[in-house]
Amino acid sequence: MTKLKQEPFTERLYKSVEPVWKHTHLHPFVQGIKDGSLPKERFAYYMKQDYVYLKDYAKLFAFGAIKAKDAETMTWFSSLLHETLNTEMDLHRAYCSDIGIQSEELEEEKATPINLAYTRYMLNASQHGTLAELISCLLPCMWSYHEIGSALKREAGSLEDHPYAQWIEMYASEEFGGLAQWLIHKLNRLAEGMTEQELTVLEEHFLTTSRFEFMFWDMVYYGHEWPV
Repeated sequence: MTKLKQEPFTERLYKSVEPVWKHTHLHPFVQGIKDGSLPKERFAYYMKQDYVYLKDYAKLFAFGAIKAKDAETMTWFSSLLHETLNTEMDLHRAYCSDIGIQSEELEEEKATPINLAYTRYMLNASQHGTLAELISCLLPCMWSYHEIGSALKREAGSLEDHPYAQWIEMYASEEFGGLAQWLIHKLNRLAEGMTEQELTVLEEHFLTTSRFEFMFWDMVYYGHEWPV
């Protein structure tokens, strides 16, 4: 009897969050980036809050290097840390400088409640959980950003003179996509042989952080701050 090939675990994760990711792709903030209609002040607010987010997000890669069992995994997490601290955050600093936001203002920006809840959820799970739990928390951000960037590049038409061309190009790039793919493959390998209970924990992390991703876009579009 031919043994049926089991689908990669990340395919199961992708299917579980498809409705959430669809809402994210159709969010007015994302659509506003695509057609260039997003108000500059909304994008500036996003850049400042995302800069705060990335400082904590980068710490997850440091935890990944600590939890790694082999040199290759340590090297990859170190590369992810370098990519985030330099390429992504350099883009933020450059964009902000172009619209009059100085580096001092970026460093002084405080996290909103949603930003704080999102990063603390990931940091807590990463510190107290397994390497697979860490990856299942951080993957939705990187994976969905590459999907969004790739979709916007296909749908936006010419990016010449587009106000958000650099942002779209970075997240649509093969280099950024390659980083996400490495995490996908790593999580699939780690998931092999796990019990259904262990896989369910990973799936819950993936769903929760995917929901936080949508809430982050919603937050920066509508300006959700502390109510009091």
